[in-house]
Amino acid sequence: MTTAATLAPPARPAERVRTSAPWWMSLLAGIAAFTGTGSATLNGDELATISAASRSLSGMWELARHIDGHFLPYYLFMHFWVKAGTAELWLRLPSAVGIGVAAWFLVDLGRRLHSTRAGVVAATVFAILPSVSYFGAFARSYAFAAAAVAFSFWALHRAVERSEVRRWVVYGGAVALVCSTHLFAVLVLPAQLLLVRRARVVPMLAAMAVGCVPAAVLGLVGFGERHAISWIPQRGPEVWLKFPKMAAGATGLGVMLFALALAGAVLLWRAAPRGAGAVTLGSEAPHEAGAVTLGSETPREAGAVPLRSGAPRGIEESGGARARESGRAGAGETGETRVWVFVLVGWLVLPPVLLLAVSQLVTPVYVDRYLFVTAPALALLAGLAVAALPRFQVVAAVVVVLLGCALSVQEHVTVREENGRFENIPWALRVIKAEPDDAIVYGQSQLRTGFEYYADSLMPVDVLKSGEAPSPDGFGYPERSDATAALDGRDRVWVVWRGSKQSGLDGDAVPRVAEVVQAGFKLSLAKHSAELPGLTVALFVRR
Repeated sequence: MTTAATLAPPARPAERVRTSAPWWMSLLAGIAAFTGTGSATLNGDELATISAASRSLSGMWELARHIDGHFLPYYLFMHFWVKAGTAELWLRLPSAVGIGVAAWFLVDLGRRLHSTRAGVVAATVFAILPSVSYFGAFARSYAFAAAAVAFSFWALHRAVERSEVRRWVVYGGAVALVCSTHLFAVLVLPAQLLLVRRARVVPMLAAMAVGCVPAAVLGLVGFGERHAISWIPQRGPEVWLKFPKMAAGATGLGVMLFALALAGAVLLWRAAPRGAGAVTLGSEAPHEAGAVTLGSETPREAGAVPLRSGAPRGIEESGGARARESGRAGAGETGETRVWVFVLVGWLVLPPVLLLAVSQLVTPVYVDRYLFVTAPALALLAGLAVAALPRFQVVAAVVVVLLGCALSVQEHVTVREENGRFENIPWALRVIKAEPDDAIVYGQSQLRTGFEYYADSLMPVDVLKSGEAPSPDGFGYPERSDATAALDGRDRVWVVWRGSKQSGLDGDAVPRVAEVVQAGFKLSLAKHSAELPGLTVALFVRR
């Protein structure tokens, strides 16, 4: 007999929060990422985006055959995006939108794994990360990759929750997006394999295999172009000590969140069902008599036991509210929530481990920014830790957010400064005090793109430039090979290069400097921007 206690009320406050909070948190995260977009100047990678996206479709294909082939899907998107302009704000807007999308999936995935509160806290923590402020205002595909990865875990949870063809199709599409946004974003996928079960091994592996087709294609292309990343040094396990800073964008905040992430994994593990008669999170199937169900969408069977005082206090106090959230996901089978603990931890820690393994076994590829896809996992585990507290969750959430802001305020200021991308071309232009007939020589020809982008006054004569368009197989420009002849009749020449003063003046890392000296010039002044590698501007005068 159905009792009044088993009937859900017609209007549930928890559902209203659940349906509105993701959009608000998405907007909040997107705005947080977008703030300061116009103050930090474009760096070389972002200028490469302009160079690639501004080419014809055939030109982009030719470029992809030689360099940055794994970025081709992103360049194709930006090709159409830049038709409306190449202003800094416009170029970086898609990344801010990507951060907002990632935050939406974090809210709903947190709700499915634990509660709406867990998702909201996770998205808030995600929004305050300096790494999010950096990559959310960065005209590259890293924010897209983070959004695609969050989407893939969300889609996988839905498919595991109820195995339907359309849900597996969505999951396969999400995996394809992961593979298309950044080649090394695929390093999160091994964590998802922990959810393979006999009942769903065929649809899950089929969806993942189809979704990984872009990764196979782009991986082969990237392997053939590994000469383009020959600048990456070989790394050792010591880089893992810097991983918390990379994921969060600040050392203190990263350490705090990693501690919270560990606590979140432990709390989720302890609250997970352990077998027959245990608490089953979010199962949609009817349960045996005596089972306690949280978040079930089906009426309880006769004899079902309501939440009682003997349950863990956190479940006793918050479980009822979560049970009223229809669609709240869980394992779909007894004990599977425990597996999700390993899945989330794997999402966080497997990418740096696997990236270093690829570096050691194939070719050096370990670059910190390739691991930004782990930032959503860090925030989600921290949100689960706060929401799983037995009491004072709201107070704890406020403390975590405020403390996180305090620990990262300097990093937030830094990424929003003019030199926030560590390649300050407007600064270099202010240093150059050009006189009539002055010449300019670029230590790396691709720097020309940035100087032409930002120059708003008379520039020195670009004496080495021999073509208006960049090279079809790269981002550099065709240049004259005889610097001495090109500088004939010039008394002053400005030389600009990426890197420290010593790299150009004392070593052979910048051959153009030696060519200028051999042409009969001597150093008059040299200035370097605030951060490494930064830019160096030097003035040479005729002897």
